[in-house]
Amino acid sequence: MEHMSDIRGGGAQDEVARDEVDAVDPVDPDVEKPGWRRHTALFLSGQTVSLFGSMLVQYAVMWYLTLTTKDGTVMALSTVFGFLPQAIVSIFGGVWADRHHRKWLIMGADAAIAVATLTLAILMLQGTNDLWLIYAALAVRSTGAGIQTPAVAALLPQIVPTAKLLRINGINQTIQAGMMLLAPAVAAALYASFPIETIFFVDVATAVVGIGLLALVPVGRVVRTGDGEEGAGYFADLTEGVRYVMGHRFVRWLLGLWAIVMVLAAAPSFLTPLMVARSFGEEPWKLMALEIAFSVGMMAAGGAVATWGEKVPRLTLIVASSVAFGALSIALGLSPTIWIFFLFMFLVGATVPAFTTPSMTALQETVPPERQGRVFGFVGIVMAVSMPLGMVVFGPLANVVSVQTVLVLAGVASLAATGLALMLPAGRRALVAARETEGGTAPVREEVPPRVGS
Repeated sequence: MEHMSDIRGGGAQDEVARDEVDAVDPVDPDVEKPGWRRHTALFLSGQTVSLFGSMLVQYAVMWYLTLTTKDGTVMALSTVFGFLPQAIVSIFGGVWADRHHRKWLIMGADAAIAVATLTLAILMLQGTNDLWLIYAALAVRSTGAGIQTPAVAALLPQIVPTAKLLRINGINQTIQAGMMLLAPAVAAALYASFPIETIFFVDVATAVVGIGLLALVPVGRVVRTGDGEEGAGYFADLTEGVRYVMGHRFVRWLLGLWAIVMVLAAAPSFLTPLMVARSFGEEPWKLMALEIAFSVGMMAAGGAVATWGEKVPRLTLIVASSVAFGALSIALGLSPTIWIFFLFMFLVGATVPAFTTPSMTALQETVPPERQGRVFGFVGIVMAVSMPLGMVVFGPLANVVSVQTVLVLAGVASLAATGLALMLPAGRRALVAARETEGGTAPVREEVPPRVGS
């Protein structure tokens, strides 16, 4: 495919860059960084291999706990240990990503996760199957994700030219959707043929490969300019990050919209299998087809955004996908047949990269490099907390009214929230800026007023 040529084949012009040298992104979005195609290919390849191993463990642990305990409380606790540490650590993970070398943070977190997984595998092989060990391993993995997520999002703009960020983010979304199709099948085959410890060892091996590939990518430490003193404390940096997010109208508006959409996305994300079972039958192939439809939709949209996304302003994609999500959630609730339901689920999957890819790119283009870690730390919190928070409301509600009603309500709320976001001054200004920007590639620059007394 054409867009893959932007990643591969840059070795001839690859200039050696030492990790010790500080890196500063060029202001001109058309400036190409030496060797960026090769570096990006290595980076995405390493992240893909590591993600594949992590997803294998995710499915294996979920199935293991389900089949061995058949206890809803156990599943709830596994969700808490799998999400809550990431949400908490992301607050500080963003600060670390701005203060320290992002490449080493990612590699260190990956290594810690691998050690925790290896330890769990060895203990289980020795006959120790206590639930608290699994919870502890899930907590370590979640903590590592809280460190990795902001560092990965902030590192990508260091190696990818600004003008290519949307395309690369779209490719990354497509890869992740592909993993969502491949990983369950591989995990099921491994889980059916081997003990769960085998899958843990596979995850350790993929982590080693991912760390090795990332080690080949030369990435400098970002120079901090106009963002406090190098010797400032962690909480001072955290406060500075909060002040930046709250003081930057566009960033604040986009994160708010993202949080609302993610909370409401809990309904179609987690309740659609329940609707299939209640309304269309409990055959396993129907649940599998539902997941396939969603993942294929994500893959198709991710590829489309990577190929043609530059022709559409960022904000147009974000708003259009938000509106589409609300309308499709309503359509899911009103679906008369399972095949129409699968079609709408495919389209819901397509809205995910259509929203997240331009949102992530807009933040990467807008936020100065020395603040990106903290901003993406807040993005990590939004992603870790929003859907579980939504399920706190939608899950019990689905036991009181039909799933169809819940989906319709979530869709109406999403449309109302998007309309309200566009009526806010920050939303109106963002749309005006998008219309005035050819192709939507220019970042939204906005200075945050300095602190009183600074």
